[in-house]
Amino acid sequence: MTDIPEQISSDMLLEGILSSLEDDKAEDVVSIDLHGKSEMADFMVIASGRSSRQVASISEKLTERLKEKFGVACKIEGKDAGDWVLIDAGDIIVHVFRPEVREFYQLEKMWMSPGEAVVAKL
Repeated sequence: MTDIPEQISSDMLLEGILSSLEDDKAEDVVSIDLHGKSEMADFMVIASGRSSRQVASISEKLTERLKEKFGVACKIEGKDAGDWVLIDAGDIIVHVFRPEVREFYQLEKMWMSPGEAVVAKL
């Protein structure tokens, strides 16, 4: 798991992640509160990029911004392929997909309760 400086709350980190995704034109951003569902993280964020190149770029810039703004060194997987990138930012797990891959895996359905599907306000 990634270390996060103690003074940074998961809510502050979530706000920074959502802001970065908005800046890079990520689409269909969904934030899922994992409190009471999993101990691995406080939130999961799922977003889409229009192409493999955009998915990789969104992910790369997000990890750079989190390091610069919060001092969080993220673990990142899948960036080279650009279909699905997983970013472990400690208390928040971020998934950035190409739309077709996101549709195939449907992570939102796995983690959200019926009626809980709320798109993050960007």
